Amino acid sequence: MTNPHPPPHPHPHPPPPYEPGHSLLTGRHAVITAAAGAGIGGATARRLLEEGADVVVSDAHARRLKETEAELGAAYGPERVAALPCDVTDEAQVAALFGLAEERHGRLDIVVNNAGLGGTTDLVDMTDAEWDKVLDVTLGGTFRCTRAALRRMKAAGHGGVIVNNASVVGWRAQKGQSHYAAAKAGVMALTRCAALEAADFGVRVNAVAPSLAMHPHLVKVTTPELLQELTAREAFGRYAEPWEVANTIVFLASGYSSYLTGEVISVSSQHA
Repeated sequence: MTNPHPPPHPHPHPPPPYEPGHSLLTGRHAVITAAAGAGIGGATARRLLEEGADVVVSDAHARRLKETEAELGAAYGPERVAALPCDVTDEAQVAALFGLAEERHGRLDIVVNNAGLGGTTDLVDMTDAEWDKVLDVTLGGTFRCTRAALRRMKAAGHGGVIVNNASVVGWRAQKGQSHYAAAKAGVMALTRCAALEAADFGVRVNAVAPSLAMHPHLVKVTTPELLQELTAREAFGRYAEPWEVANTIVFLASGYSSYLTGEVISVSSQHA
């Protein structure tokens, strides 16, 4: 049974104070996948709203998504938040999500591809079904949403930004993560190739690669021992808060990163 409150590193450095919004994204319109709940997607939706953007949030979990929509609407104004359940492995649902964004806001400026699926299974025990599911959600879903976004951004002709959520395991080996690591390495490669193509019509495509950002889902699928081991690898002696990853996503979505495309930024304090 997993521990809902994994023990911190013996000498942790606490996270810094939460940074207030600075109106970096005023007037922008965004889509964020896997945005229900308390993970990176939900934190990103809040940060984008705090920076002035309107958002369309999606998630495969309809009940949690409805709760998130209500919470964000109450905090930032219901006119600034829309939601639609979306399974990123289903092309029709992806098309419906981006159609809602265009219908609601008339344009699409920012897309954050956060949807992904992990798990821990040694390769010798991994089934085809396990491999296929992780690859289809994590890499295939990013592909489908990136394609949908680029088609609309190219046709609109006003540029845009796409930020994909990768992972440091796309670079660094970890036991039991062959499917997830392969998918996240694929997200990095997809980001670089899409960026070269999208530059022709003024769209930037980048990615973040978090190391360890704590959220409830991670606790459910990871043992306390592994969480403690991963936390100990971090230079600050603690895991990242989801909003710390969201801050980097905001940077990539904003004009402060206007000359960055095809880049994968590691959001990590792991030892070199």
